Amino acid sequence: MSIRTLDDLLAEGVSGRRVLVRADLNVPLDKQTGDITDDGRIRAVLPTLSALVRAGAKVVVCSHLGRPKGAPDPQFSLRPVAGRLGELLGAPVHFASDTVGDSARSTVEGLADGQVALLENLRFNKGETSKDDAERGGFADQLAAFGDAYVDDAFGAVHRKHASVYDVPARLPQVAGRLVLREVEVLSRLTGEPERPYVVVLGGSKVSDKLAVIEALLPKVDRLLIGGGMCFTFLKAQGHEVGSSLLEEEMVETCGNLLQRSPGKIMLPVDVVAADAFAPDAAHDTVPADGIPSHRVGLDIGPETVAGFAAALSQAKTVFWNGPMGVFEMAAFANGTRGVAEAIAKADAFSVVGGGDSAAAVRALGLDETAFSHISTGGGASLEYLEGKTLPGIAALED
Repeated sequence: MSIRTLDDLLAEGVSGRRVLVRADLNVPLDKQTGDITDDGRIRAVLPTLSALVRAGAKVVVCSHLGRPKGAPDPQFSLRPVAGRLGELLGAPVHFASDTVGDSARSTVEGLADGQVALLENLRFNKGETSKDDAERGGFADQLAAFGDAYVDDAFGAVHRKHASVYDVPARLPQVAGRLVLREVEVLSRLTGEPERPYVVVLGGSKVSDKLAVIEALLPKVDRLLIGGGMCFTFLKAQGHEVGSSLLEEEMVETCGNLLQRSPGKIMLPVDVVAADAFAPDAAHDTVPADGIPSHRVGLDIGPETVAGFAAALSQAKTVFWNGPMGVFEMAAFANGTRGVAEAIAKADAFSVVGGGDSAAAVRALGLDETAFSHISTGGGASLEYLEGKTLPGIAALED
């Protein structure tokens, strides 16, 4: 790929110039307090923003948060993010209470060299996500008016054909930020000639969400370890009873075919933690994967499975992990995710955590982030890259 980088832009000089930065500040917020519960995505964009501030740029940051319906919705405001971003940068971040309206215009016009502004949630304007090219383009025109150059540092959004990701870079000199560049470099190692053994760990709820990446990776990996809710559809394909566990009946035959095509390559749980109900205080115990009681729901992989997965990971030289092994948000069902994550961290391997819930689990469980080679900020974007799909935001940056 031929992509200009932030260093190219800095070499040209940005002092006094307005630089529009598309960041991914889609952080989780506490529903009761509105407080940020995980600021990982904010911290991830700091290298790019700090470099622009030091170089004297007038930095205009834009992002989405959540899934508002194309109109202002207070619960999805980026105002708390502006406060946290200012704390991390060590200087106030000027907040515009709209996206491209009067507040945005006056906020951007009032910036001095080296100052930072954050626009309100891009998805408060329906033009951001519109499938109509003209409507999306009109919104992109308004956004592009705030910059003399454009930096995409929102890897978590590059798989979306949205105005701020796909259309704005066609209207301004465009470069990839530090985060996007790092993400592409890391994932390129996984799709090129990874050092072997190459072990992939997939979890999460649905096989259907991961089918394309399974199809793409199976020929390339040495072992594929499957946990999380998706494992029960595979277990059903083996003829096992899965109780009231999460099951995609329409995917059972597909899972059976995958197992037949790759004998010995896919590792499934040999035991699971089964509970009376989907609740943090539900009665539960560990049962064999082929003996889940009909009235119980599997909510985590069991200790024997963790040990087996850890043994496979201990031999690996390259690891990609996407998706938790169980309902890690509930302490009783977090041991599988914790055990597998710790095994990945201990492995003498190039290890990539594929964003989304996996990255959240690393932080929520208090694990050492530096023990992993890379923690991606893009769950869906990472998977689509590994599937070999063209990502609109990356394509828009290519010369």
